[in-house]
Amino acid sequence: MANTWGDDKILSFNDVVLRRSDLDILNGPNYLNDRVIEFYLSYLSTLHTSPTISLIPPSIAFWISNCPDTESLKDFIKPLRLLDSDELNDNLNVELAEGGLHWSLLVYYKETNSFFHHDSFMGANQWNARQLYKAVSSFVSDGDAAYRECSDTPQQKNGYDCGVHLLATAQVICKWFSSGGMKNRDELWLGDVKKTVPNVVNHLRDEILGLIRRLMSEKSSSK
Repeated sequence: MANTWGDDKILSFNDVVLRRSDLDILNGPNYLNDRVIEFYLSYLSTLHTSPTISLIPPSIAFWISNCPDTESLKDFIKPLRLLDSDELNDNLNVELAEGGLHWSLLVYYKETNSFFHHDSFMGANQWNARQLYKAVSSFVSDGDAAYRECSDTPQQKNGYDCGVHLLATAQVICKWFSSGGMKNRDELWLGDVKKTVPNVVNHLRDEILGLIRRLMSEKSSSK
């Protein structure tokens, strides 16, 4: 059994358990891990409860992308509510579910029957995104969904903020859907992402840290 002394559990939120080391990741210039990604996506899902928004955690996206059994994948995908918006996270390393090198975001929008790939590092995850698109597209709209690389996605300025960009982009897209943006299918959310994400990225680590500490405090005071 691994020694977890000094890395105790600090917060349980929905189905996500955060550890003290996750705070260190958020405090420094580090890649975001699966737990932090899944935590914030889970938090966004509590803010944006529309049935048209479904946020898929990275472990599930990884499994879908690499599942060799189409029949079992069919039963697995059914309860995921692939309605108007599916946001799926890819992991560049297809051998290790928690050992990837780069995060990016794949979004499915039912109204246009299209998948949109947002990558903050010059399309580094394009192969993985297409693999996930191929795995999922056969289960939506008779398998004729389109795929689009979003070339205007803001690019990271360092080698470790891909996860922060993913979460910032997810936040902006969720707000777009919740504010009724889908009423105009010609504009989509791409302009909002291009304009807003860079500013969100600048403070998102601090925002997530503050959120975790607030939830820890609320949990502690309720005991």
